[in-house]
Amino acid sequence: MRPFDGRRILLGVTGGIASYKSAWLARLLTQAGAQVDVILTRSAREFIGSVTFEALTGRPVHSVLIGDGHALDHIRLAREADLMVVAPATADFLARAAHGHADELLSATLLAVTCPVLMVPAMNDKMWTNAQVQSNCAALRAQGRVVLDPGVGPLASPDEGAGQGRMQEPETIVAHCGRLLEPPGKLRGKRVLVTAGPTREPLDPVRYLSNHSTGKMGVALAEAAWRRGAEVVVVHGPLAVRVPDGACAKPVETAQDMAEAVASEIGDVDVLVMAAAPADFRPAKVASAKIKKSGKVPQVELEETPDILKSTASKRKQGMIAVGFALETDDLRENAQKKLTAKQLQLIVANSAREAGAGFGYDTNRVSILSAAGTTEELPLLPKREVADAILDRIEALL
Repeated sequence: MRPFDGRRILLGVTGGIASYKSAWLARLLTQAGAQVDVILTRSAREFIGSVTFEALTGRPVHSVLIGDGHALDHIRLAREADLMVVAPATADFLARAAHGHADELLSATLLAVTCPVLMVPAMNDKMWTNAQVQSNCAALRAQGRVVLDPGVGPLASPDEGAGQGRMQEPETIVAHCGRLLEPPGKLRGKRVLVTAGPTREPLDPVRYLSNHSTGKMGVALAEAAWRRGAEVVVVHGPLAVRVPDGACAKPVETAQDMAEAVASEIGDVDVLVMAAAPADFRPAKVASAKIKKSGKVPQVELEETPDILKSTASKRKQGMIAVGFALETDDLRENAQKKLTAKQLQLIVANSAREAGAGFGYDTNRVSILSAAGTTEELPLLPKREVADAILDRIEALL
């Protein structure tokens, strides 16, 4: 079950220019499987209409606190909600929420909810750094509300340029919603290190040896681990997808770079997931200038790159779960089993480079999960996000 399936989300929209983003947020939450009930403040209706949200969510929009048939809407909506999100949250609404006002539907509903609450501020950068706004945000956090810091970027005023005050993007907000909706599990509060993507081993200043890895599997694992409440560090080579929101990104280029980055992070890691595809070989010598055509093919001597996963064995803290990946063209099970044993892993995830839909670059994968306890589990072809959750389920069972 995905974290949004069948969940009731209250989306409060206050009167700011960033409310145009709230329409896309409502769309994304609905597409993710949530039932979205929108509450518009009176000032929000000056910026965006109810019809927009009704069309995107397929549900009626609420805005009246006192009126025929609406006397208990704030209680009903609060009772039914699994999560409440206020986006954008203006400076005025943050102040009224911090001090417990209940003079309109959104603030009254906020007082009645018992579910998690996510506040997404949006305002001018001068307003955001004002001491009173910061005090109100601190008060809300002390009350148990989650308040996102706004992003840095172009603001509404054409003469202001970029600054901190921009409402976080809808995709980022959805990621935080997923984290708040996720049931408490054994990964919550744990430190997880994930490697992702390929490495590039330079041949000369303009060429390199690499592979077809996109980093999609590693990024899916990092995203799912963060959603489950973990503190996630991603050591990654060049990626075809962006690092998920909430994770700490450590970009690298070569296998040596990746080995050093992993070594610097591993001391306090609870779970290590080596989903990267570092190059196994590199040129023994890197040319100082671009190798030119001369009618004679140059001979390139190769040497092995560091075995990153094996090098972590002596640095792992007691009780740490180590998971590796094995992408093979032949003898998949046998090669994966050898790697599981040689690198002292609790789990290894094996898949074939020859199977359509399961190798580099696809959004799907078909994997076998082998354990140090001697079990093997075959998963069907699944989206990589579902594969990531399946792997993390097995990791949580070991914690």
